[in-house]
Amino acid sequence: MNNPEQKTILGFDPGRDKCGVAVMAKDGQLCYHEVVVAQEVISKIESLIHKFAVELVVIGNQTTAKSWHHKIESILSPSLPIVMVNERNSSLEARERYWQMYPPQGLIRLIPQGMRLPPRPVDDIVAILLIERYLLNS
Repeated sequence: MNNPEQKTILGFDPGRDKCGVAVMAKDGQLCYHEVVVAQEVISKIESLIHKFAVELVVIGNQTTAKSWHHKIESILSPSLPIVMVNERNSSLEARERYWQMYPPQGLIRLIPQGMRLPPRPVDDIVAILLIERYLLNS
């Protein structure tokens, strides 16, 4: 999706080394998600804001959230609001969501879901969950 008419929300899972970013339309359609190295995340956010007509930024409230909030605020136009969202248990929830989005294949299917670990970081899925939490409570 790259419809400039469709308003979207950018989700941001802050971290020290890597961060999760996601863009979702207000109707729940997922437009983009990626795990980004922390040093590159500001330029990625700027790019996504322009590409997807972002009208709101949702950021997790846990690890390094305050410092990231200030960094992001400095690059945004004053009219683009930033909302902090409760991030509690989002990493565990993101692991479960990973397997819904990418069903296990081969022998991995035989491992009970609670014992499976995703083969990659799930920070981007946390960013998706943050947007969903915001939409649920707004």
